[in-house]
Amino acid sequence: MDEMTEVRALRAQAPVPDRARLAAGRARLTDTARDGERRRDLWRRREFAVVAVVAAVTAVAVTAALLVGGTDRGRRVQPTTPDIDLKGMSAHDFLERAADAVDKQPAGTEPTAKQWIYLSMSGHGTTHVRRLDETWTRYDGEQVAYTSSDDGPGLTVRPTYPEGRRPKNFRSPRDVYRFLAALPDDGAGTLKELRAWNAVPDRKGAPQALNDYAEINNVLARYALFPPHGLASLYRALALLPGVEITDHLIDTPTGRKAVAVKYDLDHKGKLGMIDEFLIDPRTYHLSGAGAILYGKVVSVGGWLTVAVVDKAGDRP
Repeated sequence: MDEMTEVRALRAQAPVPDRARLAAGRARLTDTARDGERRRDLWRRREFAVVAVVAAVTAVAVTAALLVGGTDRGRRVQPTTPDIDLKGMSAHDFLERAADAVDKQPAGTEPTAKQWIYLSMSGHGTTHVRRLDETWTRYDGEQVAYTSSDDGPGLTVRPTYPEGRRPKNFRSPRDVYRFLAALPDDGAGTLKELRAWNAVPDRKGAPQALNDYAEINNVLARYALFPPHGLASLYRALALLPGVEITDHLIDTPTGRKAVAVKYDLDHKGKLGMIDEFLIDPRTYHLSGAGAILYGKVVSVGGWLTVAVVDKAGDRP
């Protein structure tokens, strides 16, 4: 099997975020996304996953709420850029540093089953600049809601999956939060737990590192609410994978704020030109953005405006 076929096959089995998570995220695919169709095309899936991460990651206002966990409404952070020297720093060292910082943050109170995770989002791809409006995901995973600039100001609330169409590997935000909270402190132990959890079935014949990355990316790309310890464990696991690099300088996010870019080469050799990019806030070390790069060109990037836990769909913090 050649490398392109191998990576395409691996990515083809990755779950696609649902319509509410991607509300207005890909203009040309709005109708098919609303119908819940699952695409096999690698780069459409790639952009879907990226927009989901993007929709889950950037604080953009002069002061923006960054949810630390649970029902706490978040905390305010100052937009000043810290003095951080990335020259000569490895991705492993930076991710370990980020993990140590995040691990010290309080987890807050876990939401109740029928509370909602609120997101306001912004992002763009290669063919358009798009405002991503707002989504709500119920903590038990049973319902989603969204507003969309395509659909007007109204709120749409619907089941996450139509009856009988829930995938076997479905994990609710509650399932993921509790799994992450129980992860071990070290990266190797976290990789072992992720393999056993197997939210993304391994592709036979694929390198172990790619199967491991698929598990990490699935969590970061599809879910918004992370207990600090769990996010720290994911950072430590990511730090162990070959092909992870960081830029030697802070970069601008789509919101104008600075971030550290952590890049993952999907084939480790550069032949496919497929690179995932996660942006990490150098002040809080939370995710602050994400993108996809194809043959050196950014094809999708964006981020979170606000994330919070609210009591019902339509509520805003």
